[in-house]
Amino acid sequence: MQTPVVLIVEDEEVTRSNLVSLFQGEGYDVIEAINGEEMNQRLAESKVNLIVMDINLPGKNGLILARELRQKEKIGLIFLTGRDSEVDRILGLEIGADDYLTKPFNPRELTIRARNLLSRTVAQPVVEEHKSVVTFNGWTLDENSRNLTSPKGESRRLPKGEYRALRLMLDTPGKIFTREQLIRHMTGRELRPNDRTVDVTIRRIRKHFETDMDTPELISTIHGEGYRFVGNIDKD
Repeated sequence: MQTPVVLIVEDEEVTRSNLVSLFQGEGYDVIEAINGEEMNQRLAESKVNLIVMDINLPGKNGLILARELRQKEKIGLIFLTGRDSEVDRILGLEIGADDYLTKPFNPRELTIRARNLLSRTVAQPVVEEHKSVVTFNGWTLDENSRNLTSPKGESRRLPKGEYRALRLMLDTPGKIFTREQLIRHMTGRELRPNDRTVDVTIRRIRKHFETDMDTPELISTIHGEGYRFVGNIDKD
């Protein structure tokens, strides 16, 4: 089963960073947003399974965003708030939140509630099977071990960032992924000014299987846009 994706919507930087680290430590793929506008952008870019959202956000607050969200789709939603008010809690649940925690909260309690919620919302039949092993151009990438195996049978275990970037592109061959999308998928954080993390990661991935780094055949650079996989995925 594909790793659930958790979206953290929190404008306070330290709290947001702690939440990202908390959920990444539990093995989830984590992306983040600081307000409703960014939240909607992330939802348009990624298949999100759970939203953990602060109520007191700049611009539209969490209650308004939850009401708008429920009009379009059903995604697991946990509210975090400093408001210790029963009225706010009931209002949040009535609007459509699945759970509600008051700050300061126990991190362990949050992850347990998130896991329980995901077990009810994610464990659904999917139309398209997510393969644990993908074979392309004679190479094999194993989800469970993160091993990349060459056509000659030589294996190496990829670092998590390299694995996530490569797997994302293999799952949707031909699609262009921007550096912003790749850095979020790889690390859960935003792209920073002069940040070369994605470019360095792609270069390291290419070294595994490209014969000529100047004219790559499997991962193509789309100048001004990003990267995409242009090789062949082997069908079963």
